[in-house]
Amino acid sequence: MAAASTLTVWKFDNPQGAEEAERKLLTLQKQELITVVDAAVVSWPPDKKKPKTRELHDLTGAGALGGTFWGLLFGLIFFIPLIGAAIGAATGALFGSLSDVGIDQDFIDQVRAEIKPGDSALFLMSSGAVLDRVLPEFEGSHAKLIRTNLSHEQETKLREVFAND
Repeated sequence: MAAASTLTVWKFDNPQGAEEAERKLLTLQKQELITVVDAAVVSWPPDKKKPKTRELHDLTGAGALGGTFWGLLFGLIFFIPLIGAAIGAATGALFGSLSDVGIDQDFIDQVRAEIKPGDSALFLMSSGAVLDRVLPEFEGSHAKLIRTNLSHEQETKLREVFAND
């Protein structure tokens, strides 16, 4: 059985931090110290009301989850709270898809509370990280790590729900 993936969110206290982390990840992946399953970057300029989001196609392979997953996750974290309670029932159904695969309301709330204008974040689904070699690469980057571990079963379900864009 393949190793389960881990969804991590690395928050940086500047709009460029996530892009710098993206470059480090590319190097680590080439050294086979981590396998990037899927990834996306959020950059929130200080003068904007909402962040910019971008999938990292250069880091991911054929197993990438795709835009539907990231769109849903980012919608729940960043955009839906701005829309208001008028669509609350619809968001409940959307959130159910994520909570079924291990991304719960506490995770959503924590990420929403942490990432503000002027910040950036790297959202990474990875496996096989050689932690004692990967973590030192991020030392001094002033990153804060928020982590949700997904079981193999949860990852499989996540792929079934979101892989077909």
